[in-house]
Amino acid sequence: MKTIKLCLFLLLFAALATPGVPVRAQETETGLISLAQEDAAESKDDKKDKKSDKKKDVVEVNQAFFVYLLIDLVSFMLIILFVFRRNGGHHENIFTYLMFNVMIFMLTFLLNKIKISVGAAFGLFAVFSMLRYRTESVSMKELTYLFIFIGIGLISAIELEYHELIIINAVIFLLTFIYDSNIFFRREHSRLIYYDNTENITPDKMEILLEDIRKRTGLPVHRVKISRVNYMRDAAEIMVYYYETRKTETE
Repeated sequence: MKTIKLCLFLLLFAALATPGVPVRAQETETGLISLAQEDAAESKDDKKDKKSDKKKDVVEVNQAFFVYLLIDLVSFMLIILFVFRRNGGHHENIFTYLMFNVMIFMLTFLLNKIKISVGAAFGLFAVFSMLRYRTESVSMKELTYLFIFIGIGLISAIELEYHELIIINAVIFLLTFIYDSNIFFRREHSRLIYYDNTENITPDKMEILLEDIRKRTGLPVHRVKISRVNYMRDAAEIMVYYYETRKTETE
């Protein structure tokens, strides 16, 4: 009986002394280490993704850029040579038109490549809207030409198909040529003069006034508008209107 109890005691002691519990603990520790390694690897991947997202956008100046720029400049020169200069445009404005055209082209090309917030884009164009030249007043016709050249630069930089861009610029050129020439429409010009005979400004002497102004100015005046009269000095400010002829030099 004592022998049996001793055997049972030894078996119980052997069971308690078996390394099963330490092995389980080691397996648990190994699993925790592997999970920690996986979390570290995932955190490294996330950091790499964030760094890649923070990289600056790359602007590629390739062959297409120069082709679009060439189409833009050719369209600009055609309007300048065949429309603007032939119709008496001021040559000193050509530099302004050219730089506006090129700068709008460059900015549009960059904004098309670089990610920019909506607020920054509106702020950029707000700066252009506040531009003001504190010089002599600009006529409506010159402002129209400025808008045409800005529009050509903008359209040329949005990367349309080559044939589509050429067609659009050709339409703009043809419309400008047709409407700003004497082919289909007679363009009326105006000029402010100072007239020194107030006796002829009455309505019943309008024909005499027109004939006298034609002789003095050499312009084919067809109508007048009396702006201001000074009877003390016997003088009047008159706006005269005439159609342009080839021999007439316009302002």
